[in-house]
Amino acid sequence: MNKNTKIVVIGGSGLIGSKVVTILRERGHEIVPASPSTGVNTLTGEGLAKALAGAEVVVDVANSPSFEDKPALEFFETSGRILLAAGKTAGVRHHVALSVVGTDRLTGSGPGSLSGYFRAKMAQENLIKASGIRFTIVHATQFFEFVKGIAQSATDASTIRLSPVLMQPMVSDDVTAAVADVALGEPMNAMVEVAGPDKIRQDELVRQFLTATGDPRKVVTDANAGYYGIQVNDQSLVPGHNPRLGSMHFAEWLSRSTS
Repeated sequence: MNKNTKIVVIGGSGLIGSKVVTILRERGHEIVPASPSTGVNTLTGEGLAKALAGAEVVVDVANSPSFEDKPALEFFETSGRILLAAGKTAGVRHHVALSVVGTDRLTGSGPGSLSGYFRAKMAQENLIKASGIRFTIVHATQFFEFVKGIAQSATDASTIRLSPVLMQPMVSDDVTAAVADVALGEPMNAMVEVAGPDKIRQDELVRQFLTATGDPRKVVTDANAGYYGIQVNDQSLVPGHNPRLGSMHFAEWLSRSTS
């Protein structure tokens, strides 16, 4: 890709978005971080036409502020429709979106689980595929930075009840690098998967995190505990064949983040 390409990063002030902005700027491109804090709102369309004027690539890493079923669906459907329509009008040639490995496998469990959130992500992906804009969807595994949240969601008093389901988590910096590379590449009209270098079971992942952080809570292995209330198996949360693998191992991340 030529230098000085204009790339708009939706959600450009968040954990992933801000890092994507930095990488792409360092590579010599014109980057517009777009979020409500910069005057761009994909739920209302405010500031969107101006931000997209002359843009060749849109990178959407924005996330719903709520994981509840209805608001998550409303966010991804509304934002998706408005953003894609504005992108088409502006002549955007490549729409890049960040999603989750296993999204299509995490939509079947009942009330109180995160299954509604993944149905919302599927709705977003379907809008992208039907938009007529060339696209690439990046499916990433769970971030190391979210392990604390996994532990918290499964905590009852001093016990954390977790399934031993297989995972392949990764550090957010490796997600960022993958998204930036995809943004600078040719549209694939397909989904690509990115994951960490190692597979590990969910209960052991959290157990290692608690040990490293000096957390006295005890992990109890429960094969029926699922993942955020969703019934899963050893294929649910890991990528398929030939994913792009990150370079940082969990032990290294733990050492750095707890030192």
